[in-house]
Amino acid sequence: MLGQLGHVLVGLADSIMIGKLGTVELAASAFANSIFVVPMVFGMGMAFGLTPPIANADGAGKKELTGGFLKHSLLLNAATALLIFFSILSVMPFAGVFRQEPSVENLAMPYLLIITSSIFPLMLFLTLKQFAEGLSFTRFAMLASLGANLLNIGLNYLLIYGKAGFPALGLNGAGYATLLSRILMAGAMLWYVFRHPRFQTHLRYYKHLLWEKSMFKRLLEIGLPSGLQYIFEVSAFAGAAILVGQIGASELAAHQIAISLASVSYMAASGIGAAVSVRTGNQMGRTDYRSMRAAGRSALYLTLLLMASCGIILVAGNDFFPRLYSEDAGVLPIASGLILIAALFQLSDGVQVMALGALRGIADTKIPTLITFFSYWLVGLGLAYVLGIYLHMGPQGVWYGLAIGLTVAAALLYWRFERHCKKLIHEKPIL
Repeated sequence: MLGQLGHVLVGLADSIMIGKLGTVELAASAFANSIFVVPMVFGMGMAFGLTPPIANADGAGKKELTGGFLKHSLLLNAATALLIFFSILSVMPFAGVFRQEPSVENLAMPYLLIITSSIFPLMLFLTLKQFAEGLSFTRFAMLASLGANLLNIGLNYLLIYGKAGFPALGLNGAGYATLLSRILMAGAMLWYVFRHPRFQTHLRYYKHLLWEKSMFKRLLEIGLPSGLQYIFEVSAFAGAAILVGQIGASELAAHQIAISLASVSYMAASGIGAAVSVRTGNQMGRTDYRSMRAAGRSALYLTLLLMASCGIILVAGNDFFPRLYSEDAGVLPIASGLILIAALFQLSDGVQVMALGALRGIADTKIPTLITFFSYWLVGLGLAYVLGIYLHMGPQGVWYGLAIGLTVAAALLYWRFERHCKKLIHEKPIL
């Protein structure tokens, strides 16, 4: 959970520190991140495709396969990083079609280019992280993430505001801080995986391993649908940001405040999802399907407890939290209202990301991908447009639409996991 939180804490720190510059800067950050985050999470999904094969091989006692999967994943994810980088570059000249305020768009584009460059070290870090976590070694990735976040905050202070003799780069300073912190994370993880003795058995023949189509195919069979699942969910929220941005800069700034807070609890729940992906994948490799289902149910109970607690915190602090970001009287009440809506969908948001992790661990990805498309795009984003724009309910209507979509996703995905487990147990019961 702490390792997953490392990804979102960068954005949280950036939003708080950028918010001190002004409403336009915060809105520009939201606009740029809404473009960057969609292909970025596709890359995260591709990297997560490495964990189930590693966990399966480890559970089956086939250590010689793990190094091969890592080698193939590194090449595949390097290609994914290049694809993401050039896809965002191709979109930037057409940013005007999103109909944001000109001042917001002008600030957002240079910042977007900087954070897009960070996709290369980020994909390297994620690949190595998923390899280690597939073998149930999670602590170092957590420490690397948290250390990089501390560096990011320090660099933000120096580069955004121009402290200690550094130039005041404003929004772009936050982008450079993110880039440098991700380079540090990747370097630390590279040293850990290839130098620590615990991985030497897995990587003994790494340099001499041949390229095999079957390994690329296995990684793509899990990684590609996982990437699409993340795209459907996150692009729904990115689309919501664009819808809110069409209403006004103050509304978009409020949206950014609320979504950055909601993303903290989401990433904590995704940590449980990552853990259950390893545990279900490990038990799948052992063909112990009853233990596989028990791991999923345990993750469900943990997620419900976590997200209920987060919902209570959001309700209690709905007036306090926005003031950490902004003092704009036009932004604060909107953000406060959106945080209350975020509190309502905490349980649904947590269960759906946990269930996706459990299904990914047992290599069930095709039907869940269709479920995410239906829930996030057709239901969630569709209702967000109808309620927020067509019925003039504003940003609150947009968020109600997203909440309904998340609830549909949570119900369908967890039902899918239970159904899959029952089928496997019935076909091959464990004595």
